[in-house]
Amino acid sequence: MNLHRTPLPVKDAVDKVMNREFQQKAETVEVVDSLHRTLAEDIMATHAVPPFNKSPYDGFAFRSEDTVELSREKVGHFRVIETVPAGFRASRHLREGEAVRIMTGAEIPNGADCVAMFEVCHPYQNNGEEWVSVKRPFTPGQNVMEKGSETEEGEVLVRKGKQVNPGVQALLATFGYNRVQVYRRPVIGVFATGSELLDVDEPMQPGKIRNSNAYMILAQIERAGGRGIYFGKLEDDFDTCYRSVAASLNQVDCLITTGGVSVGDYDLMPDIYEKLGADVLFNKVAMRPGSVTTVADCKGKLLFGLSGNPSACYVGFELFTYPVLQALIGKKDVYHKRIMAVLGKDFKKPNPFTRFVRGFISYQEGKVYVYPAGLDKSAVVTSLASTNVLIQLRGGTKGYENGDRVEALLLEESDGQDIF
Repeated sequence: MNLHRTPLPVKDAVDKVMNREFQQKAETVEVVDSLHRTLAEDIMATHAVPPFNKSPYDGFAFRSEDTVELSREKVGHFRVIETVPAGFRASRHLREGEAVRIMTGAEIPNGADCVAMFEVCHPYQNNGEEWVSVKRPFTPGQNVMEKGSETEEGEVLVRKGKQVNPGVQALLATFGYNRVQVYRRPVIGVFATGSELLDVDEPMQPGKIRNSNAYMILAQIERAGGRGIYFGKLEDDFDTCYRSVAASLNQVDCLITTGGVSVGDYDLMPDIYEKLGADVLFNKVAMRPGSVTTVADCKGKLLFGLSGNPSACYVGFELFTYPVLQALIGKKDVYHKRIMAVLGKDFKKPNPFTRFVRGFISYQEGKVYVYPAGLDKSAVVTSLASTNVLIQLRGGTKGYENGDRVEALLLEESDGQDIF
């Protein structure tokens, strides 16, 4: 086992992970199942929108030439030949001196070229027929939504690489995409290491802790757009661990192990990487928490050795695994969005390395504040429940004070730029 560990700057570690070709795979899903998936094809308008000249209001359709000379002193009177609801068409061409009662969204009758809203019209009965009077002129195209005024047929509406949101689903339905190509969700395997771990349903025992990391990581994978498979716990036995890890690799796109990457007698992952013939990209990062985070490449598949401490594990995933998942699902911008914010509470701890503090965001009086979510220890789990940002503090500082400007990574927003 090689115990030599040279801490790599965070940016360099991220670059080592991301400077590779990621092979995305596409699949076709029903439009109802496409929410939050990433498009693997451009979405084009299969027809014009609107597909015909239509009325944006309830009112009456006229020939504008019949209204040219109308005024309060010269009232126009028109015979209403029929009513056209949305979804129906007029039965014939509109002639001089005629009008059609028309509903919102209905197609403008042939011969008509303007619409007057009900509010400016005065319908009445004359010898059993409906008539309408107006006291103003209308111009061609007035109150008419012209065919293709929103979208022309063949126009690219959404480019591939865009995440499907409710608005994109509306477009898919509008243009008849009952099935759509999206990038396949990568399969991420998860192992938790350590004989001290109890399953969630087991009672507490002396010297034991419950396995929180596996459930946390599986949730992070889901939030990032992947599909997690939990392979269970790895006991502190090299041969058993090696066989389990080796057998899992043909089932996944990436593999995450939590714990076992330090240099203790029972930290077996470095030796497992060596026996697998994996190329270790780095095994120490100049950051807190999670300095022992390790990433290796085994025949094109990335192995993420994350810390066994919950907060360090959480941070390691968001910095290194999250952008890989975004690349695998076809995202253009793969990093968490970074913002500048005001630190809302003193953080006096010195920072020899870049520190990522679990925190939450608050908007006050037009300013964006971030606050540490709780006790800042790598083994702490309780602070994670309130965490929605990582507060990034530069290395080489002696701490920060309330009111200082800091950088923060938004964990629950996507489409961000490079975090460094």
